[in-house]
Amino acid sequence: MLNSLASGRRLALRLLLWQLVAAVIVGLAFSARGFRWAIAAAAGAAIVALGNALLSARLFSQVGGAGFALTRLLTGLVLKWVVIVGGLIAIMGQYKLPPLAAITGLVVAYAVNLLAFRFKG
Repeated sequence: MLNSLASGRRLALRLLLWQLVAAVIVGLAFSARGFRWAIAAAAGAAIVALGNALLSARLFSQVGGAGFALTRLLTGLVLKWVVIVGGLIAIMGQYKLPPLAAITGLVVAYAVNLLAFRFKG
């Protein structure tokens, strides 16, 4: 085994915190366009953070064999994408917030995701 569950939990927590910071920053950046734009951008990034938090909670919930780990990974990924797609539908469909800001927040949160795995610190 190359790394422990504790190492994965720490990385997931660090990723979550950086994505929430990115949500605040992108929300502040879009605040120049107005309150609705800022909320849409922050919510777009926050749903990615929420999806990753649910994935990591599901993935690191218990110790088991490889089959159980794969099952938890797959169910966590499905849960993550349900949250992200459902969140985007709610942001753009139900609340009628600007789609450009929501998608920009989503992209920024995924950019943080890539950077977090590149620099494990």
